[in-house]
Amino acid sequence: MIPPEWKLVGVLVMALASAGGAWQVQDWRYGKQLAEQAGLHQSDLENISNAAAAQVRSDQEKRLALEQRLSASDQTHYKELSNAQANQARLRDRLATADLRLSVLLAEDSITSCSVPANTGTGGVVHGGTCAQLDPAHAQRIIGITDAGDQGLIALAACQAYAREVSRYK
Repeated sequence: MIPPEWKLVGVLVMALASAGGAWQVQDWRYGKQLAEQAGLHQSDLENISNAAAAQVRSDQEKRLALEQRLSASDQTHYKELSNAQANQARLRDRLATADLRLSVLLAEDSITSCSVPANTGTGGVVHGGTCAQLDPAHAQRIIGITDAGDQGLIALAACQAYAREVSRYK
């Protein structure tokens, strides 16, 4: 007959073996679940990373397109400004050499019936009105004023185009 101590040891060994086996089965099952969750987590991280990278690429492409449009706009406005300056320089040169004279159309004063005396020439583009030629120095100053105005208008157009492009980017 088996002594009761051995029976107790046997029961304890069986209880430990079944607890260890159950523990091992739970470890395998939970290990499998943890591995699946880790895989899902890793795929979520990859999806997030890919979406962020796509967003960065998209933003970079938009910024590059904006920079190209702004560069083209700058070139256009620079060309307009240089053309306007060249035209003004030619006009100043023609005025300085007396190749061209500026004149103003004079209006008659209907109340006093007095008109400003004018130089009469053999040709002109104004028909039916009285004209007076401006002093070359005054004409040069007027051309200088219009040159500054033209440059201001071109700069304003460039600023407006820049603001339009930048606001469209956002």
